[in-house]
Amino acid sequence: MIKIRIPATSANLGAGFDALGLALNFYNYVNIEESDKTEIISLDGTEIPLDETNLVYETAKTLYDICGKELKGLKIEQENNIPMARGLGSSSACIIAGLVGANTLMGNPLTLDDLVNLSAQIEGHPDNTAPALLGGIVTAVFDGKIVHWVKQEVHTSLKFVVIIPDFELKTEKARECLPKEVSHKDAVYNLSRAALFSASLLTGKYENLRTAVHDKLHQPYRMPLIPHARDVFDVAYSLGAYAAYISGAGPAIMSIVDEKNKFFCGKMRFSLDKMGLLSWTVKELEIDNKGTLIL
Repeated sequence: MIKIRIPATSANLGAGFDALGLALNFYNYVNIEESDKTEIISLDGTEIPLDETNLVYETAKTLYDICGKELKGLKIEQENNIPMARGLGSSSACIIAGLVGANTLMGNPLTLDDLVNLSAQIEGHPDNTAPALLGGIVTAVFDGKIVHWVKQEVHTSLKFVVIIPDFELKTEKARECLPKEVSHKDAVYNLSRAALFSASLLTGKYENLRTAVHDKLHQPYRMPLIPHARDVFDVAYSLGAYAAYISGAGPAIMSIVDEKNKFFCGKMRFSLDKMGLLSWTVKELEIDNKGTLIL
């Protein structure tokens, strides 16, 4: 049986809508092997589909079909630590697990680029799937068939502190609220800040990050879907965060914090409790530069 570790991801990074994403040291684990029948087990009690509608199975089956290899069944064991529908790449983790698992079981007929391309075709965009597979921070452009990507390993003195609400926000709903057209001025606004984010993160110009995560394409429209989001942003900045942004489609909110800011998590927890958000989670993370691994 093959054991796979897949990282959580944080996409968009403010202004880099559908183009920027990074991997985090928060993992799902999937064990997979060929079998005479399909058997799917949740190792941690998380409710997941236990039939062939399971996303890990569906994705693996897709790859078997593409490669023209018969699949009788799969035994899949899942440990789902990444919370679902929170903006941390849970669906991308399942897609990558299915692709990497199936590719490994078949002797790796697909290249890394093939997997990047296919995962984006399945998900519809590469900002979560690419960093989940590759690790680090990934800049990606998907032209409908091919993903043009650059991965950069990030070794910083930064912490990524995620505030996870106690409710789900489906990506479909978070996309429905977005405008179908934007002004030229707003497009320029985002382009400049997305470029500034990557350059500032990689060169240590962290004072630029607050400006770099400002956005006019998605965050203003998604903010009303996340009660207390504006308050959490304000608290994060009052506690010394370099930046705060909606992670992926939300509702999770990511704060970028200097490692010397040792009490940020505790103070954020205290502030959330004062707001009555006792069931929201605060988790301190770092960038994962390795991506998906066979253990």
